[in-house]
Amino acid sequence: MITTMKTEVKRFTAPDEVRTFPNGRVELLHFGEHVIAKITLQPGWRWSKDVKPIAKTEWCEAAHFQYAISGRLHFVSSDKQAFDFEAGDVLCVGGGHDAWVVGNEPFVAVDWLGMADYAKE
Repeated sequence: MITTMKTEVKRFTAPDEVRTFPNGRVELLHFGEHVIAKITLQPGWRWSKDVKPIAKTEWCEAAHFQYAISGRLHFVSSDKQAFDFEAGDVLCVGGGHDAWVVGNEPFVAVDWLGMADYAKE
């Protein structure tokens, strides 16, 4: 239980930090040691193409706890599991995956876990 946090209200319209990368953008809100992120990925985005050169790892090693607002992502894990994640879904996934936007709609999600160091040079 979190009991020692100070009360704060923040908005993604004025994020504490913004990171951009090919076909994507992450807006971060910092609450002490906690980071909440809004991620927007454009059609054509793929982790292994657009973020892998920044991460310098074979797979996305970030764990994610996300709520999808719009669009659809397709995930493939390093152990070959595959699934789609779309608007209205909640996802909890460990590291060791690739993902890409499916279709012509941007993918937008809020992430409570895996974005503190995501796409950080």
